[in-house]
Amino acid sequence: MKRTGTLGLVLGLLFSAGISATAEEVEFKSLFNGKNLNGWEPTPGGKWEVKNGVVIGTSPKSEPRHGILLTKKRFKDFVVKAKFRVLHGDSGFYFRVDRVKSGVSVHGFQVEIDETDETGGLYETGGRGWVHQPTAEVAKKRSYKKGEWTDLELTAKGGDITVKINGIVSTRLINDKSRREGHIGLQLHGGQVMHVEYKDIELSVLE
Repeated sequence: MKRTGTLGLVLGLLFSAGISATAEEVEFKSLFNGKNLNGWEPTPGGKWEVKNGVVIGTSPKSEPRHGILLTKKRFKDFVVKAKFRVLHGDSGFYFRVDRVKSGVSVHGFQVEIDETDETGGLYETGGRGWVHQPTAEVAKKRSYKKGEWTDLELTAKGGDITVKINGIVSTRLINDKSRREGHIGLQLHGGQVMHVEYKDIELSVLE
């Protein structure tokens, strides 16, 4: 009887684990259709266009404004995946942001995306500034190089935020006090020669 009870318990636990795993599977939907910028809208500054399935952002050094390409929709809790490469300048992957009337155009969080090992850090525009920068050890592990296609994965659920670059965790915040909802955006930094590219942008809403 003890053996039967134990077996039943084990099978029950395995069954429950299977149900949980299935419930946690997420379905990703494209935020960028690969053809045009439907569903997105730019703020003043720089130029955004689509070529060969890639969103390309460029801006001259003479442009002082931060041109941001924003989703028309707002999002709360989600996982988003994208590929990016930086040819020139300082970009960023914004999330949970609100539009403001300034040369920066938005306030909120951005995953830092630039030519350096700061890529994958978190910066809060219009707030605390740098919230987290990747360590030298993490930067070495993820093999990030300027000009190469790079994988970004961002998870934001409540105050818990995780950023992965090439599958390596660059930043993790637990119970952060930042805003909980807003637009997603791609950044062109003002006052710099900018050329940044994004593709395969997909998002899954977390319940």
